Amino acid sequence: MARLPRLTTPLVRDAGVLRPATWDEALDRAASGLKRVMDASGPTSIGMFACSKATNESNYVAQKFVRTAIGTNHVDSCNRT
Repeated sequence: MARLPRLTTPLVRDAGVLRPATWDEALDRAASGLKRVMDASGPTSIGMFACSKATNESNYVAQKFVRTAIGTNHVDSCNRT
């Protein structure tokens, strides 16, 4: 199985085409997309899925972000599998 090279630069989509972007631009787009969804449908329209293979600290930060910054309790993980 051939491995694809890892991305070192974020990509954003303009008119259906992916192009390289700065981290600031990519994060701003992600934040504005989340805000647009929250404004249109409320914070409970967003959820977070955490990974059981991540550290407890990483999962804690993920659930803390969703609960405090987004304002929803919609957090789940695959810990029970």
